[in-house]
Amino acid sequence: MRALVGTTLLAEADQDELVRIEGNGYFPPSSLVEALFTPSATAYHCPWKGDAQYWDVGQGDDVLADGAWSYPHPIESSFDRVGQDYSGYVAFDRRVTIEQ
Repeated sequence: MRALVGTTLLAEADQDELVRIEGNGYFPPSSLVEALFTPSATAYHCPWKGDAQYWDVGQGDDVLADGAWSYPHPIESSFDRVGQDYSGYVAFDRRVTIEQ
């Protein structure tokens, strides 16, 4: 699976490496092109996952504000619901192209 903004590759991982949560595929931290992620000031709290970190993603003229999010320190009880530890895994909003 590949996550792209235009032709810029943000992340790449095998489909079985992604964690599915509420219809979103979360890419493992090791699959990210970290230089293309800038922390955003946007705040969000999920009652069962915890505090999200939003990211502006891309480069040059192809930067999407709040185009991705992760849970750096999820609520531990959520691991049972998800089926594994997903700390730092990143999901992308619909403006990011996800392809196989």
